[in-house]
Amino acid sequence: MKKMIHLGLFLIILGAIAGCSSSSTDGPSLNSSSAASQSKTMNSQTMSSGTERKVSVDEAAKLFKDNYPETDITSLDLEKSLGKYVYKIEGVDDTKEYELQIDSESKKVSKKSEETLDSDEQNGVKRKEDKLDLNDLLTIDEVSKIAVKEVGSGEATEWSLDKDLAITYWEVKVKDGQKEAEVKINAQSGKVLATDLDD
Repeated sequence: MKKMIHLGLFLIILGAIAGCSSSSTDGPSLNSSSAASQSKTMNSQTMSSGTERKVSVDEAAKLFKDNYPETDITSLDLEKSLGKYVYKIEGVDDTKEYELQIDSESKKVSKKSEETLDSDEQNGVKRKEDKLDLNDLLTIDEVSKIAVKEVGSGEATEWSLDKDLAITYWEVKVKDGQKEAEVKINAQSGKVLATDLDD
């Protein structure tokens, strides 16, 4: 009986010591909203640190141009497909439109397609209207930070590079739980052009 009491006291003391040591190394405790916020920040850093995406926008654009040398890029998307981030890039020459899908980790091209442009889009018409300005582009990491700051919290999950009224812009989708927002950002200056909040 004495052995059982001593063993019980020993376990209680051991538990108390373990509890004290874990609270002293962890620092102040976080409330649940603070912990969730910290988790979102870490997720955002995971994407921006490049662990989910090894291929940059410049490398993806170069790969497209290597496959279709005489073209201009008209749209570029980075989104998840079957659990992996893939680039979907479209471009045109004077007669055809091309699409290429590139794995953002391996650079593997998984889809190629081409189709003839409508007659009113040929001879440089679509090229001139839709050609993206790829000079001095802000990186995905940079526009992700701008978009999350604009929305206030969340994680950037999808990116589209497009053009409207002669302005090349990033459209960044930000998710925060069940809420989503899309933020349009000038691709060169970083100026927020529009924010669309969707509850």
